[in-house]
Amino acid sequence: MERLLRLLIAWLMVLGIPAGAWAEGALERFEFTQTEMAIPIKIVLYAADNTIAVPAARAAFDRFHELNAVFSDYDPESELRRLCDTSSVGNPVQVGDDLWRVLGRALKLSEQSDGAFDVTIGPVVRLWRSARQTKELPSPESLEVALERVGYPLVKLDPERHTVELLRPKMRLDMGGIAKGYAVDEAMAVLWNHGISRMMVEAGGNIGFGEAPPQKPGWRVGVAPPEPNSPPRAYLWLKQAAISTSGDMWQYVVINGTRYSHLIDPKTGMPLVDHCQVTLVGPNGLSTDGLSTAVAILGPEKGLKLVENTPGMAAFIVRMVDGQEKTYESQRWKELAKAE
Repeated sequence: MERLLRLLIAWLMVLGIPAGAWAEGALERFEFTQTEMAIPIKIVLYAADNTIAVPAARAAFDRFHELNAVFSDYDPESELRRLCDTSSVGNPVQVGDDLWRVLGRALKLSEQSDGAFDVTIGPVVRLWRSARQTKELPSPESLEVALERVGYPLVKLDPERHTVELLRPKMRLDMGGIAKGYAVDEAMAVLWNHGISRMMVEAGGNIGFGEAPPQKPGWRVGVAPPEPNSPPRAYLWLKQAAISTSGDMWQYVVINGTRYSHLIDPKTGMPLVDHCQVTLVGPNGLSTDGLSTAVAILGPEKGLKLVENTPGMAAFIVRMVDGQEKTYESQRWKELAKAE
């Protein structure tokens, strides 16, 4: 049998067909979609047959479901909500590995971005959620009260005991700007453990990529369409990487003629009012998700500086200023493989 296989490979080479192409030809493309974390999750993978693909995808969706029970701000029984409800000064709460890992990364990013990214912004986020429903601006008094509970230095971590202590009453952590990127990473790890290497996992504005599809240089992904339902500005070939997009294309509210983004400056409590999109490419979703939010808040000049100082990160920024569109690229973005 082994001799026959060697002869077959040699014959393929004589014909000019790479031996790997024959092996890859045995792989089928499978696509799965399921709602988790309140958004559609899409998984595309290549496997020998559905007896491998289906259990792998099911396990990946289960991982999303598990993480929603950790990070959800809407579920009163989530680990995050229970932390916010029970921790206080002098009363640290022990947390699980997932929450510990993501919260630690979030606080580090908060320091690196000088607070442009801040998971303690929950009280302000709740005010603007209500504003999107009522179409009325939060009162200055309510914003002032909410901002008193915001500030990443108010979160104290104990690395030895894996405990979290919130140092001000009625604090609310919001992991919406980083948890989905981490969930994509974790779903991909599940697929790897099931023997899947050629994969794409998409959750909202976050996409993770494994090895390239058969006979392709990478996964072809569109970047930053200017408006909903319009074609992308450009395409990239990506593999073993992640891409995250933050912006107000879908989530915003218009009040008294002003467009308010869902992206909020933690220092002022006010949303961005100039139409923007930030696309980040990096090694994993945990890194790209939060950083894309931070860059959007910082603006192009400070944001690009942060990207350039973060190893492995590439950024593309679109900003509407006084009705004029401006685009910005980091140095590493210019070096990415472009697709037609």
